[in-house]
Amino acid sequence: MELFRSFQISGSALTAEKVRIDTVAGNLANLQTTRTAAGGPYRRKTVVFAEKLNKVRSVPPAFRGYGVRVASVVEDPNPPRLEFDPEHPDANEEGFVAYPNIDMAKEMTDLITASRSYEANTTAVNTAKSIYLKALEIGRG
Repeated sequence: MELFRSFQISGSALTAEKVRIDTVAGNLANLQTTRTAAGGPYRRKTVVFAEKLNKVRSVPPAFRGYGVRVASVVEDPNPPRLEFDPEHPDANEEGFVAYPNIDMAKEMTDLITASRSYEANTTAVNTAKSIYLKALEIGRG
């Protein structure tokens, strides 16, 4: 096993969680966006993670995991939220406006979960760093 693999694994997780936090921030920023370039209201986006695999064939299957990566950012397939507002410029003929399918509570939960995961991986990096420094001190002694 490589000496600094723990840094690579935690680093990949930090990068992935940053994408997740940025995606949640984008969802919250577009909470009231009723018109996009693609047409219709903004659609909530979610991040899909996947295992980052080691490409080296000589590595046993149990050690092929190399961290996490962002597999894709996908749009939520749920329909938009309809609200009655006949004065709104984007209202349909019945007076309903299609708003993004974003739930503030769900977004805040995702944000808290992502920030906690980010903190946990930062702690793992700092712990690995202190272990390596202690090992260097032992080697000098």
